[in-house]
Formats: sequence, structure tokens, C-alpha cells
Amino acid sequence: MSAQSVRAWIAEHAPDLPIIEVEGSTATVDTAAIALNVEPGRIAKTLAVRAGDHLFLLCTRGNARLDNRKSKDVFGDRPRMLGAEETLELTGHPVGGVCPFGLKTPLPVYLDVSLQAFDVVYPAGGSLNTSVEVPTERLFDLVAERWVDLCRLPEAPGA
Repeated sequence: MSAQSVRAWIAEHAPDLPIIEVEGSTATVDTAAIALNVEPGRIAKTLAVRAGDHLFLLCTRGNARLDNRKSKDVFGDRPRMLGAEETLELTGHPVGGVCPFGLKTPLPVYLDVSLQAFDVVYPAGGSLNTSVEVPTERLFDLVAERWVDLCRLPEAPGA
């Protein structure tokens, strides 16, 4: 159902966006980057997060990590990633295919400012081998409630 719900949502809200289906896996940032021939940062990973009573999706660049301190500063509590079962139940998407499109349950979607480094990003497409190519600002316009600064980037080698 997940990939179908994404296809239906895209068809209704953004029919011009290409859905990319590959033979291999796009379930992790690294496999998606290889399959799509892009740098890992362009993979817009979508995390299902709970911070206190606040449940939301966070889209961030593939090589960024959720920062506990930043999340606590914004939401007043430490972030907790949802488990695979709860993520599937809430979003309708399996872990590895979670995206902000075609959600089973309406959830607030936030985009981390780390995505602003890229003009085009690639969130998952609801399955373990699909992605959507979308300009970053368009992703924001389509699904996001607001920009947030909840992640940290990897340190440069030698830093």
C-alpha cells in the first residue's frame, strides 16, 4: 500500500515530480545514494520522531544526525526515533521507505535547515526501492510546516 499511496499523492499534488524506481535498494542513505548516483547528503531521509508529546516527521540531509540538545531546545524534550512497527502504523511506510508523501496519519513535517545546501533532494518513495526527485524549496512548499535546526553535520575529515 505504501508506494501506491505515495504515487496517488504525487499524482494529485505534484504530478510533475518524477518517481524513481530502481532494481536495487534505496532503503539506506548509502544504498540510495549509490542507486541514484548522487552524494549521500542529497538523500532526504525522513525520520519519525517523538519529543515528549510531540510526534512529527523530520526530513534531513542523508549524512546529518539528529542532535539531542537542539531538539530539546526546540521541543523541550529529548527526541526519540519511533520503532519500525510504530513508524509503519503511523505513516503507512516501512522503515527505509518513509517519506512525507501519502501518509496514513496526518503528521507535522519539518525540514531541517541542512537540506538548504541542495537545490534538489531525493526523499524515499514509500518503498525500499523508490525515491522522488524534488527541488528542496518545492518539498518545503508541498509538505512542510516549518524549517527547523535539529541536526548536526558530520565533521570534516581532519577537523
